Amino acid sequence: MSTQSIYTLPFALLCLSSLLFSASFNMLIPELPAYISSLGGAEHKGLIIALFTITAGISRPFSGKLTDTVGRVPIMAVGSIVCFVCGFLYPVLSSVSGFLFLRLLHGFSTGFKPTATSAYIADIIPSSRWGEAMGIHGLCFSTGMAIGPAIGSAITANYSINALFYSSSIFALLSILIVMNMKETVKNKQRFSASLLKIAPSEVIETRVLPSAWVTLLSYFSYGAMLTVVPDWGEHLGITNKGLFFMTFTIASVAIRFVAGKASDNYGRVGVLKISLLMLTVALVLVGMAETVFGFLAASVVYGLATGLLSPANNAWTADLSHPDHRGKAVATMYIALEAGIGLGAFLAGLFFQDEISRVPVIFYASAGVAFLAFLYLLLRTENS
Repeated sequence: MSTQSIYTLPFALLCLSSLLFSASFNMLIPELPAYISSLGGAEHKGLIIALFTITAGISRPFSGKLTDTVGRVPIMAVGSIVCFVCGFLYPVLSSVSGFLFLRLLHGFSTGFKPTATSAYIADIIPSSRWGEAMGIHGLCFSTGMAIGPAIGSAITANYSINALFYSSSIFALLSILIVMNMKETVKNKQRFSASLLKIAPSEVIETRVLPSAWVTLLSYFSYGAMLTVVPDWGEHLGITNKGLFFMTFTIASVAIRFVAGKASDNYGRVGVLKISLLMLTVALVLVGMAETVFGFLAASVVYGLATGLLSPANNAWTADLSHPDHRGKAVATMYIALEAGIGLGAFLAGLFFQDEISRVPVIFYASAGVAFLAFLYLLLRTENS
């Protein structure tokens, strides 16, 4: 294993930028279901996340190709710029159709920045330390996920929903300023041209990383369902701050990431993934069974520990399986699966939920079944290899 330190200034700046970027769009999540209801679109709650993930997924092949050609840094900046612009447009386009259009547009942000960021990390970190580096970066991204919803709910309660949207833009702007002067790692980068937006079928999916993509799709299905129904489920159980569940599970996720990345470096990616998927299955059952605030938050801790183990191991596995010259496409493939899982989970959960709180446990039990399918896939793949 390499003894070269991963704690360099570029890596630290990258982590800080990702924290701010993550907080920027996650701070909106707890308040959006109530916001679309206030606009008269309660029946469209399932589209809040689904539309966001559609454009995120569609943009992945483009961001992957541009990351490998134009460079990592400009593509990271594009993602943050989209967040910055959308924050200012939400108060302007205040109809249901305008809001849903912005959710589509906003999705481009996560279609670009995380793809380029993951490729940049793999460029500047020795391969033997990828798990550790992905874990630390994920810790920072998850910190943004933790503080974002709590800050967002507090801003909305004390000021207004428009103040929340403007705050989201400010966080995105700060994340842009950090990455703009970072050194580019693509050696033979090209000048952007419209021809680079032409995507051949072979440029969409990196087949080398399909195993990690399947695990990603099946494991993130539950996250889409959670984003859609957890605010209502928490309110039903007596929680007033809709961001509390997200903050609790993210804190647990952050805590375990101090050791999670190194665990996959030392003991293998697949073994850690199997353990995390079993934990994820149990956590989802516990969320569905929760009848008290304590039980609900305890389940969120288990969920956080599971995702904190799973994410860095799967990201590092994707890097392991990829070819250095197509790392952007490989990362994009994994993120296409992630967006597909989140979007499908959100859409189906919203379609089934229809503001009937008694249906929420069924959604979590079904999500647990999908997560368990990912465990079975790894189990069968190991036995057949």
